[in-house]
Amino acid sequence: MMNKVLSMSSLVAVGIGASAVWLSNKPNRIKAESMLRDFKRKVKPNVYAQSEQLPIEKGGNPHPKDFPDNDMVSEGAQYSVQFYNEKIQ
Repeated sequence: MMNKVLSMSSLVAVGIGASAVWLSNKPNRIKAESMLRDFKRKVKPNVYAQSEQLPIEKGGNPHPKDFPDNDMVSEGAQYSVQFYNEKIQ
């Protein structure tokens, strides 16, 4: 077990060192930045498409007869109000 942890940590250290050496060269940094930018462009539309499909049925004010939700909403600001009051005093 200890050998596995030691070998994994040494592999991580070697990976970090190799990436630092590779990124020390300016053309490589430019390549890495463009790869990350392209990756973000490919992933972002998928993230937004999934977020639109979320079941947002109760966004905003809770229904007056939904007692568990009303209790949760009424208790929600207690910690932040208490924290704010302690900071002011």
